[in-house]
Amino acid sequence: MSDTPYFEQHVFICMNVREDGRQCCGKLGAEIAQKHAKRRMKELGLNGHGKVRINQAGCLDRCDEGPALVVYPQGTWYTYVDTSDIDEIIDSHLVGGKVVDRLKI
Repeated sequence: MSDTPYFEQHVFICMNVREDGRQCCGKLGAEIAQKHAKRRMKELGLNGHGKVRINQAGCLDRCDEGPALVVYPQGTWYTYVDTSDIDEIIDSHLVGGKVVDRLKI
């Protein structure tokens, strides 16, 4: 067994939909953000083994601050408004290794 992680970074994007009317990531553009991030990583050639994995996630328990995503192994939590924020997270954090402070939660 290898000690090397299968993915260098793993991004979980909350897709939770709450039926009781409370704020939830799934109703704040999470599906568009996740598909956009996945497409961008493929375009950059940064998806797959040894690289970055973009995943849908159930409730990450941060919907009140959302929409929310988390990048592991760093454990950095972000919110976003649109795909330009997703691009900034990709370009700065996932590619450049620099946290996007203005989007941290």
